[in-house]
Amino acid sequence: MAKDLDPKCKKCRREGEKLFLKGERCLTPKCSVVKRNYPPGFSGPMNNQRLSQYGIQLREKQKAKRIYNILEKQLRNYFLAANRKRGKTGEGLIELLESRLDNVVYRLSLAKSRSQAREMVSHGHISVNGKKVTIPSYIVKVNEVISFNKNSVKKKGFANISKSIVKEDIPSWLEMDIKNLSGKVTRKPQKDDIGYKINTNLIVEYYSR
Repeated sequence: MAKDLDPKCKKCRREGEKLFLKGERCLTPKCSVVKRNYPPGFSGPMNNQRLSQYGIQLREKQKAKRIYNILEKQLRNYFLAANRKRGKTGEGLIELLESRLDNVVYRLSLAKSRSQAREMVSHGHISVNGKKVTIPSYIVKVNEVISFNKNSVKKKGFANISKSIVKEDIPSWLEMDIKNLSGKVTRKPQKDDIGYKINTNLIVEYYSR
């Protein structure tokens, strides 16, 4: 399975903001955006840096790609799929990205980062409606239930997950049962649900060139 192996901290520094790619570390003073708040490859802050319209579109596209931990080909395919759907392409794009199984696992606080969520899915720890799913890009539908496999719950690494879940952090389009470590998609995710400032219009403009 292809994946982006570039250092996570460099990705955040390149975008100039925290993308929370390392989970809890991003909330500490050790975060690279806090320690070195300038792009990688430079020895200090860059002043008067101007981007062209293309550069602005590119940065927004790269930010979305890095947040959801996907490759360029995958993001382009999501754009094409969203473009074929009814409604605004940008909203359809966010709906597809947020509905990925690895993202849903992360948004339910069952994993500390999307990378960890992807690993959980790939290693067969996650079930959808009681059936094991090992494809991180699986699109979760409304009313589907996401949970851990019975054997996975018994493992040492999953013992304290319920204690770290804060119900207030669960987005409104998901419903969480902390006792049973299972979640349910109650409606389709919308642009206002993502928790990040992503200008989807710029991404649409980039791929529509």
